[in-house]
Amino acid sequence: MSDETHLTLDEFAPEETLASELQVEADEKSAADLAPVFDVPVNISAVLGRASLSVAQLLHLGQGSVLELDRKVGEAIDIYVNNRLVARGEVVIVDDRLGVTMTEIIKDGDTAL
Repeated sequence: MSDETHLTLDEFAPEETLASELQVEADEKSAADLAPVFDVPVNISAVLGRASLSVAQLLHLGQGSVLELDRKVGEAIDIYVNNRLVARGEVVIVDDRLGVTMTEIIKDGDTAL
């Protein structure tokens, strides 16, 4: 074994501050700090509304059918990231394509999909 000193967790004094407890100043953070997670895939869903149908009702749907959702016109849509509600927003049109503008960020603890 080398001359290195090895400490176990219970050898640290309880009054010592752990690295995980240190607060980092906001001006020290940058987008580069997130570089290790840039390639992690995420699933994003924008939910306009929900509807419950029986299988028989589902089979009767065809082109041009209207499906009534549980939301009203102009009501915010829910935005989920990996099945977790993270924001609410509005549907927008960008270059003949649908998009979503986030209008409200949801704090931790709110319900998920």
